[in-house]
Amino acid sequence: MSRRRLPPLNAVRAFEAAARHLSFERAGDEIAVTASAVGQQIKALEAWLGRPLFTRLPSKGVALTALGERYAASVTEALDILHEATARALKPDASQVLTVSTIPSFASAWLIPRLGSLRRRHPGLEIRVSVSMTSTDFAREDVDVAIRFGKGVYPGLRTDLLMEETFFPVCSADLLNDPEHPLREPADLLHHTLLHEIAEIPDYVTWSHWLAAVGIKGGDATHGPSFSHTFLALQAAAAGQGVALATNVLIGDYLEAGRLVRPFPQEVRGINQYYVVCPEATADRPEIAAFRAWLLDEAAQQFAKAGP
Repeated sequence: MSRRRLPPLNAVRAFEAAARHLSFERAGDEIAVTASAVGQQIKALEAWLGRPLFTRLPSKGVALTALGERYAASVTEALDILHEATARALKPDASQVLTVSTIPSFASAWLIPRLGSLRRRHPGLEIRVSVSMTSTDFAREDVDVAIRFGKGVYPGLRTDLLMEETFFPVCSADLLNDPEHPLREPADLLHHTLLHEIAEIPDYVTWSHWLAAVGIKGGDATHGPSFSHTFLALQAAAAGQGVALATNVLIGDYLEAGRLVRPFPQEVRGINQYYVVCPEATADRPEIAAFRAWLLDEAAQQFAKAGP
């Protein structure tokens, strides 16, 4: 194999940071050197290439040249691959540890209760669960797989639909047969206290959205107690305090145990769905592929069990 012709790597690192920030000062802050040192590194790289990568602006800012834009995209991808390879190399050889990031409600209501099944299927695979409401930056975070709630548009990532979420009312059996206002059809909800969840993410189905989707008009669907987490709203419903808007994903064992009942079959599909995402470069690593296959099997079993 011919010898690789590589530029000075410190200069490449400084250039990539400056290209992302369009600022020598912010790039210096990131890599712990002065703005002047960043400028010197980039001059050295431009001299090595024989072509300019930045245009210096009169306002003391910088802009990438056409070559700089193309080179920055390729360099960022190369550094991301190097980062991933280094992170793998730093992990103990004897242990298969996957870091999985997801939103708090999904972690507590769906993922964590099922980890026993994962251990039985893959006893050598260890999972570290991390919760976050922000999108994962795989290049800069120690995360192998993310389970995200969204519309499935994740450029550059391997994306698999895990499950589709639907919303439906739930209540206690006593409230179902309330002597004054029994719950027999969606319109009966207007006579009851509606329990609300303070959504973790935007575009979440609310009572107003749900009632409109099933054709119920009139009434105020905004009144009633609000809760910061799904399980709190479900506990309030199980205690007979009102009707909660549950999802097929986060309902847990409330229905199977009889703590909650569905008063009628109407349900509304969610605006967002759950996806398993990871970098394309690592998607076929054995431990990631095994974890993804287990997730998809668990979701399929859940829906097969809940089917007609």
